[in-house]
Amino acid sequence: MNVSGRNFLGCSAILSCLVISGCATFEQLQAPDAKIPDSWHATLPHDGRTDDLLSWWSGFNDPSLTALIGYAEAESPTLASSAADIRKARATLASSQANLIPQLDGSASVLRSGTEGDSQNRVAASTTSSGALDASWEIDLFGKDRLTSKADRIRIQEQIANWHDARVSLAAEVADYYVQYRACRLLEEAYAVELTSQHETIRATQTSTNSGFTSNADLALAKASAASSSSTLTGQKAECEILIKSLAQVTGGDEERVRGLLSRSKNRIPKPETFSVNSVPADALRQRPDIDALELELAAAIADVGAAKADLYPSLSMSGSITISQSSLTGKSLPWSFGPALSIPLFDGGSRRAAVESKIADYDSAVASYKSGVLSAINDIETALVRLDSTRRKISDAATAAANYRSYFKSIDSNWKAGGASLLDREEARRSAQSAEITLIETRRDAVRYWIALYKALGGGWNADAAPPQSAKSE
Repeated sequence: MNVSGRNFLGCSAILSCLVISGCATFEQLQAPDAKIPDSWHATLPHDGRTDDLLSWWSGFNDPSLTALIGYAEAESPTLASSAADIRKARATLASSQANLIPQLDGSASVLRSGTEGDSQNRVAASTTSSGALDASWEIDLFGKDRLTSKADRIRIQEQIANWHDARVSLAAEVADYYVQYRACRLLEEAYAVELTSQHETIRATQTSTNSGFTSNADLALAKASAASSSSTLTGQKAECEILIKSLAQVTGGDEERVRGLLSRSKNRIPKPETFSVNSVPADALRQRPDIDALELELAAAIADVGAAKADLYPSLSMSGSITISQSSLTGKSLPWSFGPALSIPLFDGGSRRAAVESKIADYDSAVASYKSGVLSAINDIETALVRLDSTRRKISDAATAAANYRSYFKSIDSNWKAGGASLLDREEARRSAQSAEITLIETRRDAVRYWIALYKALGGGWNADAAPPQSAKSE
């Protein structure tokens, strides 16, 4: 056997050993086995019937709320950051796809040279020009570049899902602040009405005291009650102002615009239309963009593992170059070269295998994140269902309590004016009536807030086919 034949067999043996070593076993990727119940344990509102989630905000019939959500979506830094993440993911894909096609580089130069001096050293000026083309292409034998591109393509969809998730969270946050603000103003009105009534009580008690019909103790009680109510009213006004500033923050920072929108609607707690809750938890979870993003990260992690394993194998590349050079002294030359090159990983200290193990660990982390996300999502929905159901049941009792305590107060108030009841009895009845009215307002507020929490927990009517904004679509 000649020398070239022996060399060929030796290279073949080395290549075979490397291919075999590249097939060395790694731990198997474990499929995510998040356990999803077959049905909800909490009561579904309206047995899960009525409208879907997509146009839910319009069901509030509140133009101010709709406008605030629109401003928030247009000016939110969070959504802008998510859109930038989409553009970055698309740029990463374009970079990885470039590795799948041949690369071509060109160069050109013109050089004018000569030597001046004594006649024996003088060299006439000459012009040298050259141009070159260099081409290279790494053949993707084992799919490393294809798998990398696949992972990058999946991560674009993951970032789009994250954008949708941020959009749902933002809308729910604005609506929650808005509902709190409307309830806050109703509470402020209730405290203000009571304070006005107490001031009238002070005037009546003062007159009675001056006439000797009422003791100074009753007057002190009336003044103390009014001062306490005034302090409560002041605190309530401050809470309403804080909510305005919170709304301004999440809608772009224009507080005057927020105040203008809030002034256009009556101080009432908006009542949303109900929506459907799918009776199968797995179907409900498909509406959540964050769960979709976690699933996409799993798929991308699998592709990353495949790309890292492909890097264990030899790589084959083709390269070539051609150069045209012309000089006024030496004439023209046209050197060129072309041929394949085989790169064989012989010894790298275990860095490639470590890279595979790292990607497998990333996959395991993605599996854990997916399981955690699913469990959190189910808990979010179950919790919102329980709170919504209990709060809706409480509204009827709270309304009955408020009506009866108010009736009781009116009766005691009439007796007090007729001298048949003490001021202490009247104040106790008044506080009970006021407390019941405050409880009713807060219960109605909480019911709407839990509707919003359920809307968010169900994914907010996210539509996977809905396109992100133009800023996110631009290349």
